[in-house]
Amino acid sequence: MSQVLAISNQDLILSGPTGSLESYIQAVNAVPVLSKEQEQVLARRLVDDEDLDAARLLVMSQLRFVVHIARGYTGYGLPLGDLIQEGNIGLMKAVKRFDPDVGVRLVSFAVHWIRAEIHEFVLKNWKLVKVATTKAQRKLFFNLRKAKKRLGWLSAEETKAVAEDLGVSEREVSEMEQRLYSHDVAFDPTPGDDEEKPYAPALYLPNPEPDPAAELEADDWNSQAGDALVEALEGLDERSRDILELRWLAEKKTTLHDLADKYGVSAERIRQIENNAIRKLRTVMVPA
Repeated sequence: MSQVLAISNQDLILSGPTGSLESYIQAVNAVPVLSKEQEQVLARRLVDDEDLDAARLLVMSQLRFVVHIARGYTGYGLPLGDLIQEGNIGLMKAVKRFDPDVGVRLVSFAVHWIRAEIHEFVLKNWKLVKVATTKAQRKLFFNLRKAKKRLGWLSAEETKAVAEDLGVSEREVSEMEQRLYSHDVAFDPTPGDDEEKPYAPALYLPNPEPDPAAELEADDWNSQAGDALVEALEGLDERSRDILELRWLAEKKTTLHDLADKYGVSAERIRQIENNAIRKLRTVMVPA
């Protein structure tokens, strides 16, 4: 079955004038519309015999309807030819899944698949940043755009009505409305940008790289602090300096008890000497 509908857009080029979208539309409109009985016969050949010719005839007979549906999405600023192409893909998927025993016409069954492919194409290409990702957002995107053609900016009452009608929150309606009015902006300014255009984000977003001035300032501060610490330590007596170095500057700290054994005093006395030395350092390094 996978090979039955292996039909590309090139396979859909009909006899007659080609080379432009208008010619293609004229050609597909010239294809006769199948009767219900003819559809049933072809669909049965496709289902029972995997008849590729039957699938091709079913697809080609519905191409005019794809063009009609695609025209309804030209307001999104996307090329009609691309919309038709995506709709054709949806049509082929519909033909592959069409069941002649259900008793409905192919066009009624295929509308869902045609619109689904066009919707996906619009959402992916309408803007650089995808505006709708969830099922609720997709529904809101297309329905809200239709409503805004009549209403413009929504009032609080209209926002509430749309939210209730579509089963979403008022916040989601407001956020989608803002997305509909927003515009894509290149990160870097492009040549020829004038003052009337919005600033490119590169002009006002912070640079993640370190600020050279801040780095220089930090280096200067660290250097000055290091010099001040050395000078302050030299002003201490030998025992106090040794205790501070072993307690704070050594890679492995010496405990109070080890220092107490070294100098023959109590651990509490070592702690007092340490605290006094720290106060002297603060006085020298951070003068009042």
